[in-house]
Amino acid sequence: MLAALIIVFREVLEAGLIIGVVLAASRGVPGRTGAVSLGVLTGITGSAIVAFFAAGISNAFDGRGQEIFVAAVLLFAVVMLAWHVVWMAQHAREMTQQLRQLGTDVSAGRQSLFALGAAVAAAVVREGSEVVLFMTGIVMGGQETAGSLILGSAAGLALGAVVSLVLYFGLASLPVKQMFSITGVLITLLAAGLAAQAMGQLSQAGLINVLDTPLWNSSWLLSEKSWIGQVLHILIGYIEKPTGMQLIAYGITAGTIFLLSYAQRAPASRAAVRA
Repeated sequence: MLAALIIVFREVLEAGLIIGVVLAASRGVPGRTGAVSLGVLTGITGSAIVAFFAAGISNAFDGRGQEIFVAAVLLFAVVMLAWHVVWMAQHAREMTQQLRQLGTDVSAGRQSLFALGAAVAAAVVREGSEVVLFMTGIVMGGQETAGSLILGSAAGLALGAVVSLVLYFGLASLPVKQMFSITGVLITLLAAGLAAQAMGQLSQAGLINVLDTPLWNSSWLLSEKSWIGQVLHILIGYIEKPTGMQLIAYGITAGTIFLLSYAQRAPASRAAVRA
């Protein structure tokens, strides 16, 4: 039961935190609930399909299929999150003004819905497929009975959902302008962390052999297995043993998103000043 609880909690927390940040960052965008819900459903369906064909995927890539698939999903999520951050940098000011008026419909917000749904779907596919694969391994290893597996999974699901809701309501309670700024930074760091994780997966698959040795080990100070370490790993990409390639991927991703956001935000700020 404990193994199932920990595994499900970790994976639900990771997907839930991503969904919570995305929902908070898209506050006021019409149709965002439907887009995120569709992304969740798509992710659940995709994770079930991936789990069903897991053996075939692994064999197709000579035993490296899982790492390659996870890396592809992570990189896709990075692109979608980056798209959303840059889009929000351009439209956040007008959305902030319009959200102050009750009943205002932010028609321009519809352009960000695909990115929202796609990023959520990618997160759910990744975590959902890992849950199914881990649970399959536990069952085949005879480590848990069916009853304890169900109880542990349910408890992990509930705990992960509660923590995710706490984060979401905390962000949603902030003033709109401040909330946009904070969630923009969070999503940028989240995307950078996912890019670093993708490099780790590609390194494990043997596709990246450059700068693939750990530069330091900070597990003595903060372990990724601790509660704080897990949350920081999810939200800002904390890695206790980062490789040179992971740091490069993190820096390039975060720097690129910040620069593109600034480039989009500057013209809007100048236009507001002239107005």
